[in-house]
Amino acid sequence: MTTAAIISTIIFGGTFALILTEKVHRSVVAMAGAVLMVLAGITFDFYYPEDALNAVDFNTLGLLFGMMILVVVLERTGVFQYLGILTAKKTKGNPWLLMLALGTLTAVLSMILDNVTTIILIVPITIIIARMLKISATPLLLVEAMLSNVGGTATLVGDPPNIMIGSAADFTFNAFLAHSLPTVLVVGVVTFIIFRFLFKKELSKAPENIEELMQMNEKDAITDLPTLKKGLAVLAGVVVLFFLHGVLQLEASLIALIGAAAILLLVTATKDPQPIIEKTELSVLLFFASLFITVGGLEHAGVLESLAQIITSSAESNLLLTAIIILWVAAIASAIVDNIPLTVAMIPIILYLQQSGVPVDLLWWALVFGVGFGGNGSPIGSTAGIIVVSKSEQTDEPISFKRWLKYGIPATTAGLAIASVVLVIFYYSGFVTV
Repeated sequence: MTTAAIISTIIFGGTFALILTEKVHRSVVAMAGAVLMVLAGITFDFYYPEDALNAVDFNTLGLLFGMMILVVVLERTGVFQYLGILTAKKTKGNPWLLMLALGTLTAVLSMILDNVTTIILIVPITIIIARMLKISATPLLLVEAMLSNVGGTATLVGDPPNIMIGSAADFTFNAFLAHSLPTVLVVGVVTFIIFRFLFKKELSKAPENIEELMQMNEKDAITDLPTLKKGLAVLAGVVVLFFLHGVLQLEASLIALIGAAAILLLVTATKDPQPIIEKTELSVLLFFASLFITVGGLEHAGVLESLAQIITSSAESNLLLTAIIILWVAAIASAIVDNIPLTVAMIPIILYLQQSGVPVDLLWWALVFGVGFGGNGSPIGSTAGIIVVSKSEQTDEPISFKRWLKYGIPATTAGLAIASVVLVIFYYSGFVTV
C-alpha cells in the first residue's frame, strides 16, 4: 500500500471507531475526520479542497433538507398525533389490532417521510395509549422501530441510504416502487406474523380504560388547520413529482427543495423561517457531508479501487453469489454500526465495479435490502432503534439490548431470507440488468 492509502485508511478507521463509541457526537467526529483527511491529502499530495467539494453528494443533501422542511411544517400542525389517536381508536384498544395498525401506520409514513422523524412522532403517543390501556408497550414499540426501517426501504425518500444509493445508481422513485416495495410488503407481513407468535402472551391481555381511549378527540391534536391543508397539498404535489421525475428529468433533490420553498412561501413568507429551520436536523446534513469528504479521501488514495479489484474477480464469475454476500455482510454490519457510513463506503466500491464493466444493478438492490433490513438486528443498528430504546425507558418495561436481540434477530433473519430469494428471482427473471 502507498503512504496515501495507509494514512487515509487510518483516518477513516479512526473516524469510524470514534463514531461507534458514541462518546463524541457523530457529526463532530465526522467533521474532524473530514478536516483531517483534507489536511493529510494536502500534505501527502493526494487530496485537495476542490476534490473534497466534488466528493460531496449535494443531491442527497438537498433531498434530505427539502424533506426535513416539509416534515417540520407538518409536525407543527399536530397531524401525526391525530393519526396516532385515530388509529388507536379504530382498534378499540385490542393489543394485536393496535400493534398491526400502529406498525402499518409507521411503515406507510416511513415510505414518504424520513423513518427517524416518523419514530419521533409516533412513539410518544404509543406510550401514552399503552399506559392508558394498561398493556405492554414493548411489542408496539418494537414493531414500530422495525417497520420504520422496513417501510423506509420501500421508496427513494424513505431512508437516507436509499437516497444515497438512488443518487449514485441513478435510480428513479418508480424504480424503488417496482423493485423494493413488493419485497417490503412481504417482509412486513412476515414481521407481523413473527411478532404475533413471539408476543402471544402480551397481545392476549385484555385492555383496560377503553372508554377513556374512545373519548379522546383526535381533532384536538390539530393545532393549525390552515397550515395543515397547505402542507398536505404541497406534500401531495411533491409525491406526484417524485413519480414523474424520471420523465421530467428533474433530480429528486430539486423536487424536495421545490416543495420546501413552496411550503415556506405559503406558511411563513413574511416571517423569518429560522424557527422552522432550527427544527430540521442540520447536524445530520453536516454528518453526511463530512462522511462524503472522508470517503472521498479513501477514493483518491486508491483504497476503494483496490477493494473493488478484490471484489471484481468474484463478481465477474458469480454475480448472484456476490450480490447475496453483499446483502448479508451489509446487513450484519448494519446491525453493528450505523448503516449510513457503511453505505457511504460501499457506494464508491460498487461504482468502481461498474467502471470495470460489471453489471451492478443487482448489487445495488442487494445493498438497499442489506442496509435497510439489517438495522433491525440490534438496537444500535439504526437511529430509529436507538430512539425507541431510549423512549422505552419511560415505560414499565424498558427494552434492553438482550431483549431487542430476542425479537430483532428472528425478524431480521426472515427479512434477509426473503431478500435473498428476491435477488435470485431478479437474477433469473431478467428483472434487473445482469
